[in-house]
Amino acid sequence: MQHKTQGIVLNVARYNDRFSIVHIFTRDFGRVSYLLPKTTGKRSKMKTALFFPLSLLNLETEHLPLRELQRLEDAEQAFPLHDLCTSVSKVATAIFLSEFLSRVLRETNENPQLYEFLHHSIILLETTDKGFANFHLAFMAGLTRFLGIFPNTQNYTAGAYFDLLNGEFTPNVPFHTHYLSKQQSLYLCHFRRINYHNMQLFRLSQANRNAIIDFLLTYYRLHTYDFPPLKSLDVLREVMGGEKRN
Repeated sequence: MQHKTQGIVLNVARYNDRFSIVHIFTRDFGRVSYLLPKTTGKRSKMKTALFFPLSLLNLETEHLPLRELQRLEDAEQAFPLHDLCTSVSKVATAIFLSEFLSRVLRETNENPQLYEFLHHSIILLETTDKGFANFHLAFMAGLTRFLGIFPNTQNYTAGAYFDLLNGEFTPNVPFHTHYLSKQQSLYLCHFRRINYHNMQLFRLSQANRNAIIDFLLTYYRLHTYDFPPLKSLDVLREVMGGEKRN
């Protein structure tokens, strides 16, 4: 059955000599795997350059509910992403977030609220000129609300520990190893307020950013099935470490 929808490119993987597989989070079907022909030339409908990480596309698809690999009939750019293809720091951020999303987005059902959050976030990353060094942190923190794993960070009291496994502050040391120290928990109490509107106000050192992203990834790993280490993390850290941004 033919459908028109919108989608966000997560990644492209080799399939065989004729096709690749492109994983796309769509507005109407959630995450879908599509066969992408490896055709080139002027007559090719779908240029491979369209399918870079986080690309926003308008899609025409053949969608059958029980088919594992769906077919793409046509694809076109829905919003131009110039900086995400040319700015070194934004390219590194986009590659990291696309790998991260490939691991946490397992939904195969319609979720328009989640799609709108992702769509808005990508456009914001593209159009923000300054103060986006904390963007990936605000993104990862905000995404928890849409995945049903938003932690309870409202019950902080002085000297509490944050229990990463149960997603809440506790006055006593948990009976497991997945928790933050008192100092780290106090820092989390302040960091919990971060969002796209105020992210530039958080004056973080590179060491602080590295620590926060480690905490966030540990939290996702504890609450998401099959979450391996991310290969793009070291590149992101190297690029952001070389940027003189706050």
